[in-house]
Amino acid sequence: MPERLASLHAVESACWSELARAVHDPDHPWRTPVLASYDGERADARTVLLREIDRERRELLVYTDARAPKVMQLREYPRGTIVMWSHGLSWQMRLTVNLVVETDGLAVTSRWARLKLTPAAQDYLSPLAPGTPLTEHGRPPPSRAPLGSFAVISATVTAIDWLELSAAGHRRAVFDAAGARWVQP
Repeated sequence: MPERLASLHAVESACWSELARAVHDPDHPWRTPVLASYDGERADARTVLLREIDRERRELLVYTDARAPKVMQLREYPRGTIVMWSHGLSWQMRLTVNLVVETDGLAVTSRWARLKLTPAAQDYLSPLAPGTPLTEHGRPPPSRAPLGSFAVISATVTAIDWLELSAAGHRRAVFDAAGARWVQP
C-alpha cells in the first residue's frame, strides 16, 4: 500500500502525476477511465483511452471517431464526469469536466499526422460510423475513411473529487473553484 499523503496540495499533485503516468503506461488503470455524459434523456457512459494531459491547462485529451453519436451529444451537452479507479492506490477519482469536440484545425491534423502511422489509426479508418449495423458475418466493407472521421475531445477539469479507501480510515478531498478541502468520505 502506498504511503498516505499528508496535505491537500500533495493529494492534488499526486492526482495529476498519476494522470501523467497513465498517458504513457499502458498498464495504468487510469489509462482507460469512464467518461459519463448526458444525451438529453439519460446518462450515457463509455470507456475512453486517455491520450494526453496538460496539467497547466487542467485538460485531458481523448480521441474518437467524428461520426460517433457521442460527438453530437457532447456538442449539445458539453459537460461530463470522468471516473477512474486504481486498485493499487486504492483511489477513486471523479473529474467534473467541460467538453469540447474538435474535428478540424491544428489540434486534429497534428495528432492525426502522428497517429496515422500507427496501428491505432485503423480505429478511425472504417468506412462506417460507429454503431452502423454490419453484415451477417459482422464485417464492414473493405474500404477506408479519410481523416474526416478522426476527432479530439478535450476535457477541461473544473473539479476533482478524490477518494482514498484505507484500513487506516477512508479520506476524501475536493478541489474546485471554491478551493481545496477535506470532506467526509
